[in-house]
Parts: sequence; structure tokens; C-alpha cells
Amino acid sequence: MAPKRPALSNADDVARRAETLDALDAVLPFDRREQLAGVLSDDDVATLRHLVQAGLGDNSLRALSSDLFYLEAWARAATGEPLPWPAPEALLLKFVAHHLWDSSRRETDFTHGMPDTVEAALRSEGLLKVTNRPHAPATVRRKLSSWSTLTKWRGMQGHFNAPGLKSAVKLAVRATDRTHQRKSQKAITSDVLAAVLKACAGDSLVDCRDRALLTTAFASGGRRRSEVAALRVEHLVEEAPVPADPNDPDGTEKLPCLMISLGRTKTGNADTGASVYLIGRPVTALQGWIARAGISEGAVFRAIDRWGHLQRRALTPQAVNLILKRRIAEAGLDPAQFSAHGLRSGYLTEAARRGIPLLDAMQQSQHRSVNQASSYYNDAERKLGKAARLLV
Repeated sequence: MAPKRPALSNADDVARRAETLDALDAVLPFDRREQLAGVLSDDDVATLRHLVQAGLGDNSLRALSSDLFYLEAWARAATGEPLPWPAPEALLLKFVAHHLWDSSRRETDFTHGMPDTVEAALRSEGLLKVTNRPHAPATVRRKLSSWSTLTKWRGMQGHFNAPGLKSAVKLAVRATDRTHQRKSQKAITSDVLAAVLKACAGDSLVDCRDRALLTTAFASGGRRRSEVAALRVEHLVEEAPVPADPNDPDGTEKLPCLMISLGRTKTGNADTGASVYLIGRPVTALQGWIARAGISEGAVFRAIDRWGHLQRRALTPQAVNLILKRRIAEAGLDPAQFSAHGLRSGYLTEAARRGIPLLDAMQQSQHRSVNQASSYYNDAERKLGKAARLLV
């Protein structure tokens, strides 16, 4: 049985914290505010409010809030006490031991890894999804990074750079038998995208929106689903038509062109002035959707109810992913193998196949890491090269 949690506060305290979380609804769209209010402390809620006022990006704030909720729940399940600030190094090491462990050792030593009582408590809260396996190392590192960030925002120094912790994480990662999984098992390259677009080739308002959404997300460099959901009319700037053939600038055929101002993204802020371009068919699809929907300001991609009525609210990042998966299924493909991130990896994979220089593709995708972007290029080149065909 899970250990009984100590009474943290009275009903008035919980109600007050829930009211504060409600005030952050635009940034923290949680559906379990009462549960959050019962787990987070007054200082936790104050920190979240401070982060909102400091202008932290919405997605970063959601991730920090989610990690804070998990860390508080884990601490109470593992120690019977609220999460201490700053956390002692011993507690950080316990966190690593509970989340990164050796599966083969767990078969003979049931005390290895996360204790059953802690696992049961987290699972009852709906916070633990993995079963009979350690967490992904990237997930553990992210939670530790969030823990460190929240500690600094409280004006404290933690032990996150302690040699013992770094060594423990490194050794634990080696012991786990998890392999790196791409966010989308398969890339959505141009051939896959063509099949998906056929699935939304109809004349309904939903078809018009989905065509614009998918072509814009792909052609603008494989935009993240959060960036697609956050796209606003104010971010679009119509440019002069450009030549259809870059090698023939004086040619008569011209293509429509739009510049998209990205604003704040996962790897950049609103002050960087990052932008990408849409040219040709994606521009036509996007402008056609905006005109048909009668959108003059605000969110570009919006919800449509079951009666076909356009809503004022923007699509959520989750909705963008669900739209893609639904269209993937309608195209006769397996939605389990694709996610919205497949548009991002697919853009770079397709660019590599067409011989587009990596740096040119990165200008459009806005990847900051050459190593990460080049991995898609390396995969494409290896499949098309001779090194893997010695015995065919």
C-alpha cells in the first residue's frame, strides 16, 4: 500500500491555491487544479506566478509546472515529507536511483529501482506511465534540470553540479537498457505528406484548414506543433512574388511568398527576430484557409466544432498532433508510427534527399544544433549510399 501522506494544509489553503492556479489558466491549462492545489505549496504557487510575470515562455512554463507537480508528489511518496528547498544531494541521488535502474538486476533484486509503494502512489495520481522499465534518461535529465531551475528561481543554490550526482546519472544511464527513440518513429517525407493531403482533399472547412495546417507546418521547415498552434495572423507578412526557378530570376513565372515571424520558440525568444518563408503551394493553401474562414486577426489555426462552426480559440499543440494522426489513418497508414514531430524530421530528411545543403535547410528549420540536424542527413545518405549494400 502507498504510504499515507501527511496533512499539508486545510481546505481554505487548498481553495486559495486553486484560485491562484485558476488565475494562471491562460498559461497553465491544467484539468486537475484541486489535485495540484493539494500537492503544491504556497511557495510553489508563488514561484509559478513569478515565472509568468517574468515572461517565461508558455511551453517552458508548462513543462516546469508539470515537473514541479511530479517532484512534489514523488518526494511525498518517497519520504513522507514535502519537497525540501534546496534539496540535499542524498535526495537527488535517491531520485536518480528510483528512475534509472538496471532491468536485469531488478529481476533478482526487487528492492532495486523505484519501491512498489512509491510506484503505487505515483500511479494512483496518474503521474507514472512507464511499466516494468526505467524512465528514459532524457526525461530524468529534464526533470533534474527543471528542479535546478526552480531552485535558482527561489534564490537558492542546489547540488545539481555535484560530482557524485553527475557520476550517478552517467552510471545509471549506462545500466538502463532503453534505446533512444525518435519522437516520431517515421519521418513524414514528401511522399507520405502527399498521401495525407489526399485524405483532406475535400471541400469542407475542416479539409481546408487541415491542408493549410499540414503544408504550412512542413514547408516552413517542419515547425513544432506548439509553433503551429501559436501562429497568428499578425505573424504573417506578404512578400513580393519570387521566381519559380531560382536559377532564372528573370523568368516570367512567379510564385506567391509569405514571411512567418516565429516570435518565441523552444530554442529562441521573441527578441531574436527569427523568421522563415513559405513559397508557392503552401502560401495558396494558407491564404485560402484564412480567406474562407474569414480570419482577420488572432489565431490562424482554430478549432471547428462538430457542426462545422469555426471557434475563436486556437488549436492546442495536442490538437495539432491529433489532426495529423487522424489524417494519417485516413491515408491508410499507421498513426502509431507518426506524430507531429515527423513533419520536422521529414522536412530535413526530404531536404537531404534533394541535395539541399544542410545549412540552408537549418535556416528554414531553425535548428540550432548542427549535430541534431545532421543526424537526419546522415540517415538519408546512409540509406542511399553504397556502404550498406555490399551483399545485396
